[in-house]
Amino acid sequence: MDKKEISIYKLAKLTGLPWSTIGNYKNGSEMSFKNACKIADALNISLDELRKKVNK
Repeated sequence: MDKKEISIYKLAKLTGLPWSTIGNYKNGSEMSFKNACKIADALNISLDELRKKVNK
């Protein structure tokens, strides 16, 4: 999100997920596979790349 300069609010709009859910993910909560796919698609990155960023 930071690299692409996308806010939590904008990512919520792009994915259809509540902004609070995305905020929870950003704070370390586990995400479902379905939501990970939505986020990766919205950020135009692979699931592998998303996984690497989440596990930093």
